[in-house]
Amino acid sequence: MIVDKNYCMSSYLTFRYVYDKNRCFKEGMMHRDHESVDDEDKIPCKTAGEIDENIKRILSGVDLKHAAVLLSGGMDSAILASYMPAGTKAYTARCIGNGAVDETEQAKKYCEIYNLEHIVVDVSWDDYTSTMDELMLHDGSPIIPNEPQAYKLAKLAKQNGASCIVYGDCADTEFGGMDRLLSRDWTYDEWVERYSFVDPKKVVRDPVDMSSVYDLYRTGEDGIDFIRFIAGPYAASAAGALTNAFRCAGIDFVDPYEKLKMAEPLDLQRVRNGEPKYLIRELFKMRYPSLRIPEKLPMSRPAEDWMKEWEGPKRDELLAGCTNGLTGEQKLLVYCLERFLNLIG
Repeated sequence: MIVDKNYCMSSYLTFRYVYDKNRCFKEGMMHRDHESVDDEDKIPCKTAGEIDENIKRILSGVDLKHAAVLLSGGMDSAILASYMPAGTKAYTARCIGNGAVDETEQAKKYCEIYNLEHIVVDVSWDDYTSTMDELMLHDGSPIIPNEPQAYKLAKLAKQNGASCIVYGDCADTEFGGMDRLLSRDWTYDEWVERYSFVDPKKVVRDPVDMSSVYDLYRTGEDGIDFIRFIAGPYAASAAGALTNAFRCAGIDFVDPYEKLKMAEPLDLQRVRNGEPKYLIRELFKMRYPSLRIPEKLPMSRPAEDWMKEWEGPKRDELLAGCTNGLTGEQKLLVYCLERFLNLIG
């Protein structure tokens, strides 16, 4: 394991995780990576009906009597909730702050249809600051900003008797849900600019160029395989955030979508014509014939509100004034990075 703080800071800001498994922030502090399902082990699904049958098969191997489900207002978790036994506890986070999106009413509809016990969990900035240090030390890396709310839900589920969390995070990456990222054919340079969460050159005093990661997905002279990139670095960062929260809470977890994949190439034209996750949309109609497909909502956490008073990082490794002009979500990443650096010394 190589200690390379500048690489790790740059990778975290760019991809929201440390891409190189052999590099770490500090001696003896290995970052925990999400253990992704190998592509050859995923079950190919050609139709919504095949997704339905395979979700049933996957969940048949789970002790659902002692499981809970994480439920937002969206399609993916709603579909999984529909397979849970009546009376299952379904947990929905409600972030507190100006600009937060409340998904509880939509989630409640799913619970009423399938007779689930709906538990709404309020998540505040105090919940974030009181748990993020524990999460970061457990992960050996700064956190992704949705980890504290997942952690609070997971701990409560375990306290209430659950031994496993059923959740739906990978439908977006497996079934064409990233409609903004899939909205056009990007050039290499356009993709680097569009995808990078925070440009490390604008934050880190001695940044490391992350081109070597993007180059793995380059096609031709000026193209990039953005679909493969979404299934790679993006999926790894998104999945790793939740699994770290669950591991830190000491509870098992299963995302059935991660074990599935499309049997045929993604129809980008359908996605770009307003049908992202078209197979998942069809399955939602099968499981909730009386409901309209829910509108995709923005992130629920009110990052702009939470970060409005933060003056930016003070550490020498980070540039003064680097958060000027950043969004609340970007500031939250930089905040987590500095907080982690303060933890490890």
